[in-house]
Amino acid sequence: MRERRGIDRTGRERIAGVMAEVPSTMTLQAGESAPDFSLPDGNGKVHSLVDFSGRKALVVAFVCNHCPFVVHLGKAIGEVASELEADGVGFVAISSNDVENYPQDSPEKMVEFATANGWNFPYLYDETQEVARAYFAACTPDFYVFDAGLELTYCGQFDDSRPSNGKPVSGSDLREAVARTVRGELPIEPQLPSSGCNIKWKAGNAPSYFG
Repeated sequence: MRERRGIDRTGRERIAGVMAEVPSTMTLQAGESAPDFSLPDGNGKVHSLVDFSGRKALVVAFVCNHCPFVVHLGKAIGEVASELEADGVGFVAISSNDVENYPQDSPEKMVEFATANGWNFPYLYDETQEVARAYFAACTPDFYVFDAGLELTYCGQFDDSRPSNGKPVSGSDLREAVARTVRGELPIEPQLPSSGCNIKWKAGNAPSYFG
């Protein structure tokens, strides 16, 4: 099990008492099967994990509309996803945020955000937050790569760019992880956690892996 820093019940990371960006839990382990899902997109069309069977690999990304970390990567995610899908790799994004308290993450706004960033892949709404919990997702964005058998090969960052560090957005880590998965090679190591805003859990719904 990879070491991870403490996260409080709101989903925010604790660093010497200061609230900061949240890292991936890195809890789902290589070789584990992709947790199942059946979720609607912003227009109400339901997409399921089985819909991605037969792909060379599958990327599952937990995101939302308003997080500056997602906004920072938004257009690059669209570009990388289009390249991967052209090569037979599936790509799906999921928003699990509490839209009652964060209406900017509503399904209607999801459609607008996807269009603005050139996202042509399914962008799904996890209203119950059960799918995020099944994946041990913690932050937006949070990326997972599964092989053709839907077994995990990678979880971690898109690349090492963050809104405040000035590094260019490249998608290098995700690209390499997918390429190795498609070629049947060993996963990249080390796998570095993604980081971003905490998933906005509904009251009383924060999962047990926080705390």
